[in-house]
Amino acid sequence: MNTTATLVKHIIKARKSTFPADYTGEPIPQEVIDDILDIATYAPNHKKTKPWRLKAFRGEEKTALGAELQRLYKGHVPAEKFSQETYDTLAQKVAKTDTIISISVEFSGKVPQWEEVAAVAMAVQNMYLLCTAYELGCYWGSPAFGPKLKDFLHLSENQECYGIFFIGSL
Repeated sequence: MNTTATLVKHIIKARKSTFPADYTGEPIPQEVIDDILDIATYAPNHKKTKPWRLKAFRGEEKTALGAELQRLYKGHVPAEKFSQETYDTLAQKVAKTDTIISISVEFSGKVPQWEEVAAVAMAVQNMYLLCTAYELGCYWGSPAFGPKLKDFLHLSENQECYGIFFIGSL
């Protein structure tokens, strides 16, 4: 087997979700984040609809997203099931994460919706694999209240949020 195939197999097998509790908080260069976002766009997509809508949140934007996640959690969970620990953990996750990428899909109407969702999932897999190659931690979170991020993300009628992607140094 050639060296490239061996390396690709290694990266695929090494890919895993790593949660913010394990992130060091060390900054990640912007060029690396740009590279991760770019590699996502190489996902196959039927009729070249490019349905992924990815937005990176860093700095103050990331802090605002964290506050919105807490607000949505508090509004989504019935009072008797509200957990202050879960609420506080959301803030801790955001604080330890260098970059959070919102994962949304834009439905074109040109192909079945499941194909565009699959293309977005493949874009996320590309991000996972490149994060692995960069030895960064990452995971795709899909909170039950994720679709309620639509207003915060300024999504249009034919767009839906399918989660958030956390990236941090290990």
